[in-house]
Amino acid sequence: MIQRSLFFICIYVPVMLIGIPVHWLMTRFGRYSPFLPHLFHRMGCIFLGMRVTVLGTPSTGRPTLLLSNHVSWTDIIAVGSVADVTFVAKSEIKTWFFVGFMASLQRTLYVDRKRRSDAHRASKEMGERMASGGAVVLFAEGQSDVGTHVLPFRSALIGAAQHAMQDAGAGEVMVQPLTIAYTKLQGLPVGRTDRSFIAWIKSKSVKQNIIEILTGGTREVTLAFGTPRLLDADSDRKQVAREAETEVRRMLVALNRGLPLPGTSPQKPAAQTETA
Repeated sequence: MIQRSLFFICIYVPVMLIGIPVHWLMTRFGRYSPFLPHLFHRMGCIFLGMRVTVLGTPSTGRPTLLLSNHVSWTDIIAVGSVADVTFVAKSEIKTWFFVGFMASLQRTLYVDRKRRSDAHRASKEMGERMASGGAVVLFAEGQSDVGTHVLPFRSALIGAAQHAMQDAGAGEVMVQPLTIAYTKLQGLPVGRTDRSFIAWIKSKSVKQNIIEILTGGTREVTLAFGTPRLLDADSDRKQVAREAETEVRRMLVALNRGLPLPGTSPQKPAAQTETA
């Protein structure tokens, strides 16, 4: 914890003091670049003690909807350290210490789940991001889980994205499954009891969860990008949801058991340049 505190004070804070105004000015004048967000998230991985390994290749250069499982708020930092994506998250996250800042760097779309009209607004913005050739990460379970299994993907969320991207002028979007697996804690395979120190268990407060992660050991997380599929106006959203859910579940089970994933080749661990 002492090393992390020194890193945060002596390196992370000075870089943010310089980088945040630069990033704000670039965004303000329409010159957004993923370089600084990637840098902040990679440094965030170091601060949080996360080592990120990437399997497969994220879809780039075309409208993409990434359908992912969801374990913890640290998912945003792990994925943000390796890919230029936009997240869809609940509005409360924006106010969380450190977490809200890191999420906002990725131009996260916040949704107030208590207001139905806000969901429509967020869907519209999500469609516009994809129509401009960007990638959006949708946590398709609709909530976080402990990371041992995958909850059913909500096809309604995919349907909203489907309509939004059509309204924004994106006739075709690539749908890519993304699996987030926390596989090791302090170099040892993650057991069921260890999950409470990684995932946000609802019985714990946000403050308690953040403290446990900051004071906990090194966590290894694998991001497995699956096979992209075409989503257009005629696609069956329920079928798309089932296929993505099946692939994410298959990859999660294999990763949690330490088994290789067929058809995916490991890239250089993202955190080891130093996000590890």
